[in-house]
Amino acid sequence: MALPPIESAPNTQALQTHAFPGQVVVLRDPAGPSALLKHPVVVIGNFDGVHSGHRVVIQRGEALARKLGRPCAILTFEPHPADYFAGKPVLFRLTPDEAKVEALTRLAPSGVIVLTFNEELVHQSPQAFVEDILIRRLGVSGVVVGFDFQFGHKRSGTAAYLAEAGREHGFAVEIVDKVTTGGGEAVHSTAAREALEAGDVARAKTILGHEWFVVAPIIHGQKLGRTLGFPTANMELPATCKLRHGIYAVRFTVDGVIYGGVASYGRRPTFDNGAALLETFVFDFKGDLYGKMAEVAFVAWLRGEEKFDSAEALVVQMNKDKDNARAVLGAAT
Repeated sequence: MALPPIESAPNTQALQTHAFPGQVVVLRDPAGPSALLKHPVVVIGNFDGVHSGHRVVIQRGEALARKLGRPCAILTFEPHPADYFAGKPVLFRLTPDEAKVEALTRLAPSGVIVLTFNEELVHQSPQAFVEDILIRRLGVSGVVVGFDFQFGHKRSGTAAYLAEAGREHGFAVEIVDKVTTGGGEAVHSTAAREALEAGDVARAKTILGHEWFVVAPIIHGQKLGRTLGFPTANMELPATCKLRHGIYAVRFTVDGVIYGGVASYGRRPTFDNGAALLETFVFDFKGDLYGKMAEVAFVAWLRGEEKFDSAEALVVQMNKDKDNARAVLGAAT
């Protein structure tokens, strides 16, 4: 299936157990059907990155929900199975839990349901998943999955099995074919990870259908940027993040306001070669950011990380980076 144009959805605010008109319900491990999501059509997947292929599947779910006159909910799992089976975070997550829920709610479904991926799910048979989770706990009227969807003990449940279960239990099932980009490239999370590891945020955007972004609190750093005339908002990304070290033009969002910026992700080789840190110089911002949650969206790669002979030489380059980032962001708007 070739990738169709994706309509933008209004930004929404995720709530944990309730919602007001126009907002998205977010439920974690519901024990039974929710009065806020009565007999939903659920779209099931891990949705790491919430990429263009995921959006096609979600759009099919929304279409089926409209046809049945039911709400559309996205059903996902945390932690990612790869991390669960390893016993620790090992996967370069495109969207860790909070970022994934944020990205999913921006698509404006009726709800997002997060189930804990645990020992119970690992050993649950496909039949038990259908009868306990889909029917008893969620009360589904329909289910939409990708063609390669697998579930249940040892991934023994398939999309075909789910379709047969739907006929048996009386809920609709739709299976979506493989999605490709306009250039014929298969849309999947692995390709997006590879692009980011190469610093190719433009290609990652093509695959994802949106700029790759991270969400994290602003922390105190060594304040080296301040001494150089470039105070930065510092964010610690997961140790599994494999984004290529370098300088990027970015969009920085805090308190609902979007600013342009230039960000360095790396180990500061000119100074200490320490742990990797994301440091963003936010354009035209005044105020205190410490402790605030912020989002950084990566717009363009500018250059690789370098070690300079002096702080003065670094400042000269930082001014060039700032100008280049402003130019890129201006052209991108």
